[in-house]
Amino acid sequence: MQELWETLCFFIGFLSEHLLLVDCIFAIIIVFFERKDPRAVWGWLLLLYFIPIIGFVFYLLLGMNMRKLKMFKTKEIEDALNSYIQKQEENIFRNQFCISDEELKEYEDLVLYNLEASQAVYTEENEVEIYTDGNAKFDALIEAIDQAEHYIFIQYYIIKSDILFERFVKHLIPKVKEGVSVRILVDGMGGRFVRKSYWKRLQAQGIEVVQFFPALFGRLQLRVNYRNHRKIVVIDGKVGFVGGFNIGKEYIGLEPKFGYWRDTHLRIIGEAVIGLKLRFVMDWDYAAKQNLFSDKTLWREEEKEELRQQKKTEDAEKKSRGIGIQIISSGPDSRYPQIHNTYIRMIAKAKKSVYIQTPYFIPDASLMDALVIAAMSGVDVRIMIPCKPDHPFVYWATYSYIGDMLAAGIKCYTYDNGFLHAKGIVVDGMISCYGTANMDSRSFFLNFEVNAVIYSYKIGQQMTDIFLNDLHKSTEITKYDYSRRNLIVRFKEQVSRLLGPVL
Repeated sequence: MQELWETLCFFIGFLSEHLLLVDCIFAIIIVFFERKDPRAVWGWLLLLYFIPIIGFVFYLLLGMNMRKLKMFKTKEIEDALNSYIQKQEENIFRNQFCISDEELKEYEDLVLYNLEASQAVYTEENEVEIYTDGNAKFDALIEAIDQAEHYIFIQYYIIKSDILFERFVKHLIPKVKEGVSVRILVDGMGGRFVRKSYWKRLQAQGIEVVQFFPALFGRLQLRVNYRNHRKIVVIDGKVGFVGGFNIGKEYIGLEPKFGYWRDTHLRIIGEAVIGLKLRFVMDWDYAAKQNLFSDKTLWREEEKEELRQQKKTEDAEKKSRGIGIQIISSGPDSRYPQIHNTYIRMIAKAKKSVYIQTPYFIPDASLMDALVIAAMSGVDVRIMIPCKPDHPFVYWATYSYIGDMLAAGIKCYTYDNGFLHAKGIVVDGMISCYGTANMDSRSFFLNFEVNAVIYSYKIGQQMTDIFLNDLHKSTEITKYDYSRRNLIVRFKEQVSRLLGPVL
């Protein structure tokens, strides 16, 4: 024991005496061995300079590139093995990416981009229901669970063992007894609110549970970045849910700190559900070390549907009157920042309006340029953020960028009726993109995210109306109000903005 103590003291003394050398080594690692955005590099170097040693520990937890080739290749192999996507791609090429709605044909290039960049198949035989209230969303989800006949796939970033999850469990266990396969995939960090004993109890009752990037040694989480932020539920391949709500009582307005929780979630019925299902299966296979693609029972109905759709196409009889959708995802498992690039393309095509709702607004230079160019070209650009923070540094970094938007003539608002957690954009009332991604570097480049791009005047108008209705519960941030910020607020903004690339 004495020898161990002496060794530890020697090590601490060595670090203290050679602090500059150690910092230089760490800086070299950050600059030359990790390919990062220059803004992020400077952010980490500043942190390392002001908080030596401890700054590098934060870097190991938050900033280190964990996209190992083994992981990346595994995901690519799963994508390559997905013959179903490949067949649908061929069908879309034969149809020349034709969008049935004449008003939406100008977005065919965006359809092509998403197809080429991430195999996001475009489908039109869909129905969409929008939920902005947690109680309504979870009522609809539980109703769909009760109607399940074959399988229930559940994936959330956060699951808490409180009144809402207990309600879920009461409906899931009877379905297992009926022979329905139930799988729950939760992020290792977001699932830390549930005891392991509780998960084991669910597994003992027939519910399969897997954690994505689980903690080590109990609750030690070495990967703060690269979290699975997706929220997906798929039932029998027919009904899918995707959006911002997690599972916890705050999402149904039962947490006094946040009050009413304003979010956006989608229920999708139709062909696009297959995209959500594929996304879940790829994540499940990676986390569980299984291969659900080999389970023929999971794909039988989709294969029949594909044959039916092929026949309709060959006979030139298919005239879709449904809603066009592409399911796009991004993160360490994708070649391109798909959601980020889709936002930029949507903004670039805007002629009348761009309405954005997001709890975190920390744009990179390309997204800022796209918004500024749109606004200065006469497009009505509006951004809505929360009036209260759930992560203080992120909130004040968000507020600092609002100043840049105001200077470009963009209208900005804070939502006052509780906490705004909605994540998405609607352009010209024609095309919208909503899902799990915030407008910050973490969502665009680090976390695993999934969004639905919806090509529909009907849904676009609904999203527009929802945004305009939220304006009645919001306060506009004027240039005058922003200029009157006190010194404390300005200090918080500047410090948080410096840390923006690493938040």
